[in-house]
Amino acid sequence: MDKILIIDDEPDFAQLLRKRLEKNGYQVSIAVNGNEGLVKIKNEKPDLILLDILMPEKDGYTMLQEMKGDELISKTPVIIITARPYMQDLFGVEGIHDYLIKPVDDDDLLLRVKLALKRKL
Repeated sequence: MDKILIIDDEPDFAQLLRKRLEKNGYQVSIAVNGNEGLVKIKNEKPDLILLDILMPEKDGYTMLQEMKGDELISKTPVIIITARPYMQDLFGVEGIHDYLIKPVDDDDLLLRVKLALKRKL
């Protein structure tokens, strides 16, 4: 069973994503900020990360930079989830090839998750 880590500071949104993904057979955990997310990545070793960009304590952009510097987690695929579509140019520069715009469509979410997990293989 593929493990997905959702890192998002909006608890209702994160729980909604969790329910959608678990209903489709994924094992899901949640972190509420980048600091907690980095700890969970190292401890849980998820197959995929769904990462919000704008969060308190440590934002998603800073977290991406720290992930790149850690060989053990730098290869974990990441899908950015944001309410700000104009940031998409930044994602490509950071090596992120996929993102979702809030609110997230169920079918789009599942398709992108499936594709990201296939790329990991």
